[in-house]
Amino acid sequence: MDWPTGLLGFAAGLLISVATAPVGVSGAVFLLPVQVSVLGVPSPAVTPTNLLYNVVAGPGALLRHHRARTLRGPLTRLLVMGTVPGVVVGAVIRVFAVPGPSVFRLLIAVLLLPLGGWLCLRTLRRASRPAPAREPSSRAVTRLAMAVGVAGGIYGIGGGSLLGPILVGRGMPVAKVAPAALAATFVTSVVGAGTYALLSLTTTGDIAPHWSLGLACGLGGLCGGYLGARLQPRLPEKALRLLLGVLALGVGGLYAVQLLR
Repeated sequence: MDWPTGLLGFAAGLLISVATAPVGVSGAVFLLPVQVSVLGVPSPAVTPTNLLYNVVAGPGALLRHHRARTLRGPLTRLLVMGTVPGVVVGAVIRVFAVPGPSVFRLLIAVLLLPLGGWLCLRTLRRASRPAPAREPSSRAVTRLAMAVGVAGGIYGIGGGSLLGPILVGRGMPVAKVAPAALAATFVTSVVGAGTYALLSLTTTGDIAPHWSLGLACGLGGLCGGYLGARLQPRLPEKALRLLLGVLALGVGGLYAVQLLR
C-alpha cells in the first residue's frame, strides 16, 4: 500500500464513521464499496479487510458506552452468542462458495437495498405513527443474531449495522440496541478476521486481510467514531437515520446497475 492509498483509506474511514457513529453503526457497511471500487481491494480479501476496520475503529465508541455503563446487559450477550458462530460460517461460505466478484456485487445490492429502504421507512413511520411494538424474545434475538452473523461474515460488516435497525424496528429503544450492536460488531469482527487469516493458510487466492489498508481505514474510523459520538447530542436523529438509508439505497443501487450492464 502506498501513502496516497493509505491517506484515502484513512479519510474514507473518518468521514463515514463521523456520519454513522451517532446512530450506533460502525460504518463498515458503507466503507466496503469504497474499498472495492476506489481502493481496489480484491475479492474475497475485501471482506476480512473490512472486518479489520471494525476491529480498529470499534474501541472508540465502545469506550464511550463503557464509561456510560450501557454495555452491560443481556442483549449484548445474546447478540454476541449468535453473531460469533454465524460469522465463522459466513467466512467459510465467502471463501469456498461465493468467490466471484459478480456474485459479491449481487450480495452487496441484495443486502444494502433492503437495509436502506428499511431505515427510511422505519424512520418516517416512526415519525408519523409512533405505535409501540412488542420486543422480540431472547431466543428470537439469538437466532436473528446468528443469521445476521452469517451475512456479516460474507459481507464483512460484523453484523451490527443490520441488527441495529431490525431490533429498533421490533420495538427496542435505540439507547439499548446501539451499544449492544457495536459490541457484537467488534467481537464478531475479531473472530471473522481471524477466521479469514486462518483460511488463507490452507487456501490459495487473495483471502487474508490487507493489513496496512485495514489499519489505515480503521484509524480513520477510530477518530471519526469518537467525533461522531461527541456530535451525537447536537445532531437530529431523524435526519441521520434518513441519511444512512439514502446512502445504503444509493450504494446498493449502484452495484445493481453495474450487474445489469
